Amino acid sequence: MFSRQFLSASLLFFVSLATNAAEPVRIAYIAGLSGAGAFQGEEQLKAFHAAADYFNSNRSILGGRKFRIVPFDDKGNPQEALIAMRQAIDQGIRYVTSTRSNVAHALSDAIAKHNARDTSSPVLFLNFNALDPALTESKCNFWHFRFESHSDMQLDVLTEVLRKQTNIRRIYMINQDYAYGQSVSRTAREMLVRKRPDLQIVADELIPLGKVKDFAPYVAKIRASGADAVLTGNWGNDLSLLIKASKQSNLRLPYYTLLGAFFGTSAAIGGDGADMVKSIASWHVNSADPVWEQRILQARAKYTTNVDLAYLPPIRILDMLATALNKVGAEDAVRVAYALEGMRYAGPTGDSWMRAEDHQLIAPIFVLSFVKAGKIPARHDVEGTGFGWRTDTMVPAAALKTALNCQMDRPARPSGN
Repeated sequence: MFSRQFLSASLLFFVSLATNAAEPVRIAYIAGLSGAGAFQGEEQLKAFHAAADYFNSNRSILGGRKFRIVPFDDKGNPQEALIAMRQAIDQGIRYVTSTRSNVAHALSDAIAKHNARDTSSPVLFLNFNALDPALTESKCNFWHFRFESHSDMQLDVLTEVLRKQTNIRRIYMINQDYAYGQSVSRTAREMLVRKRPDLQIVADELIPLGKVKDFAPYVAKIRASGADAVLTGNWGNDLSLLIKASKQSNLRLPYYTLLGAFFGTSAAIGGDGADMVKSIASWHVNSADPVWEQRILQARAKYTTNVDLAYLPPIRILDMLATALNKVGAEDAVRVAYALEGMRYAGPTGDSWMRAEDHQLIAPIFVLSFVKAGKIPARHDVEGTGFGWRTDTMVPAAALKTALNCQMDRPARPSGN
């Protein structure tokens, strides 16, 4: 009798172990999957699925578990994002990823409060593209990690390019009127005044996010200002409609952008932006080595998309999270967070690291130009346009000037980590 009970209990134990080993490591993807930002949200989701495909086929996580991306629609709204976050936590999901600075601020604050209340089931926020510097500076917290260069870092690179363009003497700035756009406006002005005191900022305009349908009046103001170039953090329709209106008005100026290569923008701009638009990016298909190039093209085919699935933040998140999980040996958010701190990461673009003091990834930054595609250095087009991105320069992580303005409260470090 004892032997039979022992064998039965042992069998149940090993079945339980096998079941736990097979359970996926779930990541809640909270983004706008409906409404004005639905295209970008859906395409970023494809990038996460493509990254998960790669790691699930090539890496072992916690003895054989897989990543699973679980989408939640926040409709581009911070309040909806908080509802989605609560749903994810109630489902036992312990990793949350999201974008857009207004949403990210709400999630970062809510996750920190949740973790303070419920120390038994803490959650990590893995920010893939909310660029407001405050998230890793004045509003930093232990539970938030950013896997993309924030807008001040990107602007430092972009204004350094402008510093060298001595033929540009008058510049028009136009940005979206919310946390990210306001930060771009403020920081760009400070940097340009310091780096190019001879450069005249002829306008510094803020527009309502996603509300302007006709940019012809803005283009008329740009023309009347006598600007030699435009600097903008605009993304989505607020960028593509601006470029189109400029082309339709026969105003061909260089546009220095932070998000010109963002999902959907290349298709919306098309030939209108050829040889006009420069952008910042973390990586792109035309800079990939042959192995990664094939992975990107295969992912495009699988997910029937023409966007550039060389979108690096999802790859960084899964790669670094897998390394941390394997180091810790369990889904222990506190220990995983400490394992992420200071982690070195090479990835496809070279040396990067997660700065321990503020949880900001320090990584290479590319400056790109939108040009006719078909041959090196712009072999592949994007979004079926016939145009693609060419690398003008790549600034290595070690060369970046990165401020450190974070005062972080930390939980006790677990023993053995």
